[in-house]
This record gives sequence, structure tokens and C-alpha cells, in this order.
Amino acid sequence: MPLSYKVLLAGVSSVALVSAAMAQDTLGSAENPIMLDPITLVSDGQENVEATGGIAITQEDIEELAPADVSELFARDSAVSVSGGAGPSKRIHVFGMEQSNLAVSVDGVPQGITSWHHTGSNVIDPAFLRSVEVEAGAAAADAGFGAAAGAVRYETLGAKDLLRDGQAQGGRLNLSYGDNGRGWSGSLAGYGVYENFDWFAMVHGSDGSNYDDGDGNEVPGTEPATQGLLTKLGYEFEGHRVELAYERSEDEADRVIKMNLDLANSTDVYPLKITRNTLSLRYTSVAPTASWDPEALVYVSRDEYWRPNYATGERPVNGDMDLETETIGGILKNTFTLDQGSVTTGLDWAYNDYRVDNYGDFGRGVWTAETMQIGAFAQARLEFDNGIDLSTGVRVDHQRYTDWDNKRLSDTGVSANATLSYEFAEGYEVFAGASQTWLGYDIGEFGLLHARDESFRTADDFEPSEATNFKFGFNANQGNWNGNITYFDTRLKGLGYYNTDGQYDTDPATVAYLGNADDYRSRGVTMQGNYSWGTGRVGASYTKAKLTQDGDKVLPIGDTVMPIGDMATLFIDQDIPDYNLRVGGTLEWAGRLDGDWLRAGSLQFEDQPSYTVVNLYGEWRPQSYENVAVRLGIDNIFDRQYFERSSYAQRADGAPVYPLYAPGRTITLGLTTNF
Repeated sequence: MPLSYKVLLAGVSSVALVSAAMAQDTLGSAENPIMLDPITLVSDGQENVEATGGIAITQEDIEELAPADVSELFARDSAVSVSGGAGPSKRIHVFGMEQSNLAVSVDGVPQGITSWHHTGSNVIDPAFLRSVEVEAGAAAADAGFGAAAGAVRYETLGAKDLLRDGQAQGGRLNLSYGDNGRGWSGSLAGYGVYENFDWFAMVHGSDGSNYDDGDGNEVPGTEPATQGLLTKLGYEFEGHRVELAYERSEDEADRVIKMNLDLANSTDVYPLKITRNTLSLRYTSVAPTASWDPEALVYVSRDEYWRPNYATGERPVNGDMDLETETIGGILKNTFTLDQGSVTTGLDWAYNDYRVDNYGDFGRGVWTAETMQIGAFAQARLEFDNGIDLSTGVRVDHQRYTDWDNKRLSDTGVSANATLSYEFAEGYEVFAGASQTWLGYDIGEFGLLHARDESFRTADDFEPSEATNFKFGFNANQGNWNGNITYFDTRLKGLGYYNTDGQYDTDPATVAYLGNADDYRSRGVTMQGNYSWGTGRVGASYTKAKLTQDGDKVLPIGDTVMPIGDMATLFIDQDIPDYNLRVGGTLEWAGRLDGDWLRAGSLQFEDQPSYTVVNLYGEWRPQSYENVAVRLGIDNIFDRQYFERSSYAQRADGAPVYPLYAPGRTITLGLTTNF
């Protein structure tokens, strides 16, 4: 982004924040508080989310979808594509950009970068989720550090989300069984309140077998094996609340070496265990005032990826892997409420320690690296009487990077964002947004170190990365219907890149290194629309994205970005009150990718065919037992053979790499009861 744009964004943010601070003086003080309802920008509080090209998935949506994994969680949203295969391989891409380029959090706890592009670093279990927000493109300053292409916020369930009126304690049991490898899945939750305490505990597990694709071919290493635990304990006193939470996710099963592709039609599988443990302590105020609405969070998390020693040969590039990441961090912020809206200010910090063990008999043996980041941010969300709304903010981050050779780099950067909307008629508005985001030293897929020689180094000219986002569009909201169209343009500059051209050279001039990649870019358009009629609703979305690197179209090779072309979804839900029945369905469509898009040099890929997948469900609640729900779901009802757009495509020449096909027709029967 030219310097003039950076200065303009920072200037807009500074003026808005200073004006808001001056206005705060007229609203009251801690001694004389004025209670105000919070106001946010665009479409009833959906600032920077649905109304500007993003996604909001509610608790009701999740209950209707009953998703077994993140592919099903985002099945109604064309802006998000998901890698195929078993649970640990499922990484999301927003507008074709992989999740490491977004600030991903669970209950405010950052999830960190993807360790290896063939397998995700953690497993998001939809059984625990209450809501999801995807902030696409220009993200707010309080979205977190490293929000290059936006942010994804997962929120988990708690006692107050499930307790019914008049209940002091309760529970929920969910059981399901599906064919085509889905097998058994179940969760059990207990929750309640007692005086000033509230508590929540939930366990979930699944056990199945490999699924068959639409042509009846078994896909090895795809058996469900997710297990999870979520506990929360809250205490409120004199207007304050503290909550201690612990979350554990685990997936342990026999998997193929590279889980998001079919390598040479191999059926070989090996033990793989992926775990994540997170402990967090949160403080909030339950009696906020205009000038005092604080939140404090401290957390510690540990990710582990363990694949045992089965490799052979002198340099087992595709062999064993033992990855480990430990993170400790915190967030401290306060929201000031004004006549015009709100201003959130705060600090966040995170220390990350990375460890990679070369199980093979060459190289360094153990690689370690660490990063330390601390940032200060302020974000204003303002709404004016003349129809103009403004969300703008700035953050300053300092980061230190120490590599495996104890080489230390440090730098400081400034990020700024602004989203402006104008309501020119009631319920109709236009908007424009931009952001410049400083990302620090991006170490990329650190799991690649497992196959590097001891001479691998950090380049002398390794620099911090940056991201630039632009978006503009039109939004309409008329009560029972709403829609929007958004044009987006995201550029990622200097992301971490593991150059291996000289992997085994000894000449310092040609040895392999961690450096900065050529610029990535995703630009295109996304549209959404929804209509409701009381007992039902229908919705649709369409996304077209062109992804390039250094001006050339990217190939489907599975790391930072993936070509997605044209994608669309259509869904419908309908209640039939006379029978206590709800039915619905989802249609997913992807256009054909062909031509020069998939061919560059020696990397030749076959065309990716278009596909259409239809999923149907029905849910019945017996009249005498309204706390019981029976659900029948049929996914891929026409048994179509297809692979999701962010999975690998088939290669025509060179090493044989084939797509990892999605499940064929799968029928699932589930029972949920609240007690």
C-alpha cells in the first residue's frame, strides 16, 4: 500500500478516536455513570461481518445443521471452502486464503498458525460451538494480531446458553449413528447455576470407519476419531465475573501420510495423534457503565502433532514428524460507550515456542524457534444521525523472532483500518473499507523443518510481512429480507516461505532458507441474500475469486492460497407446526476450473470438474416431549463423486497426486434430549 494510503488510514483512525475521546467527557464518569445501549455499525450490529461480505453462524444455525465437521459447518457459505478428508486435515479458506492468514480464535484465545499444510494444527469440534463469525477482508484492530485477510471467531457453549427459563441445572444428551463410515457420535453435557456460581461440562466422541466416495471407492485414513472435553466454571460477585475454562481436543487414528491428498493411490496408513489443550481465565464486568466495560483474559495452550518413526532412507522427506507449539498470552481491554457508538482500547500479547523433532537419521534432530508479540489497539464503532457510520481503528505491535540458530530479529509496525457506510434510504446503504496490517515475522508452516538439512537457515534479508485489504459494496435490509454484494481485494506481502532449491547444498550462497514469498492476491466478488416468512427461510450466496502470486494464477498445491473460481450455495428451512416438524436442505455448487489456470511449467494439473451436492434433513419433536428432537440427515443425496475446492487436484505429469474425494451418500439418524 502506498505511503499516502497508510497516512490516510491512520489519520482517519486518529481523528475518529480523538473525537470519540472528547465526546466521552460529556457522558459521565465513574462517579456519575450513564448507562447506554451499545451501538455498532451496519445492519443491526453486524459491522464488518455479514453486511460487508462476512459470515455469521448462530446457535440456531448450528442446531439445524448438526455439523459433524467444519465442512458441514460452512456448507451454506460460498466464501468459505474447506480441505477434504478426515477431521485433522480440514483447514478453512476464506476467499481462497488459508486460515493461517486470519486471526482465528476460540472464545478469544488465538489458535495460531497451521503447522503443516497437509494437516491442520488443531481440530475444531462443532459439537461445542455456540456461534461463529467470519470477518472477511479489512478486520478491526481488536480482532487480534496477524489478521491479514480477516478474522474467524468461534464461541463455545456455556451454562446460560442451554438453561431454560426456571431451570437451575440441566443436561443435554446427543447420540447419532450414520452409515458410510460415519459410525457413532455422542456428546453429554451437564450445566447449572448455584447462587453466584455457574458451571458447564461437556464431553464428545466419535468412532467410525473409512468412508466411500460417490463412486464406491474406500478413502483410506478417513475414519472419525475426534474426542473432546470442554469445562467452564464461573463466579459472579459485586458486579464482577471470573470464568475458568479448559478445553481439550484429540484425534488419534491411522492416517495417510498427507491427509489432504491421495498420494499415488497408496492405501498405506500410519498412527497419527493430534491434540490441543487450552486453559484460560477471563474477567468481565456484569454491571458495565459508559466508561467501564472491561475484559481481561490470560491463557496457555499446547498443540501436539505426533507421527511415529516409520521412515526409511537417508533423507526421509515424507517421513516422520513430531511437532509441538506452546503459547502463553493475554488480552486486556475496555469498551467506552458514547452517544455515537463505542470505542474499544486495549493491549494483547503472546509468546509462542515451536519445537520440531526430525525423527529421521539426518539433520539437526530438534529444531526450536520462538516469537514474542505485544500490541496496543483502539477501535471506534460510530453511528451518526446523518446516515453515516464509521468503524475505524489502529494498532501498534512489536515482535521478536528467534530462530533455531539463535538468530534474533525484532521490529515494530503499525496497522490501521476504516470501514465507512452511508444509508441513503431506509435500509439501503453503500460501504467501503480498507486496512493495512503489519504481520511481523511470519514463520509459515514450521512443520516443514522436519525434512530440512542442518544447514537450513533464516535469510539475512528476512523481513516482516504485511497485508492490504480493500472492499466496497451495497447492503440492504428490509426486515424479512436482506442482501449484499461486496467486492474484495486482499494482498499478502512477504509471507514466510521455505525455499528448498538448495536444500542439501553446502555453499552458503545457495543453501536452503526461510525467506519472504512473492506477493499473494485474492480479488473478486461475493453476494448473499436471505428471505424469511415466519415459519421458514431461504438463502443463497455466490463467490467468485481470482487468486494469484506475483501476478500469476496460483496452482492447487495446498499451502497459503488455493484457487476456488466460482462457488455458490442455496439453502431452505421450513417449519411444519402441525407435525412439530422442521425440514430443510442445502445445495453446494462449484464451477469448473480449467485452462491455463492449472498449468505452469512442470506442474500440470487436470481440469477440476464442476460439481453440485445436495444435503437434506428433517427434525421432529414429539408433541408430548418437546425437549426431545429426532433428526434424519442425508448428505450428498445423489451420491456424487467430487472433491472440495481447497483439496488437491489431479496432476497429469510428474509425481502422481490425486484428489481426495469427499464422502458419498451418507445417512445419519440422531437423537437429542435436554433434561
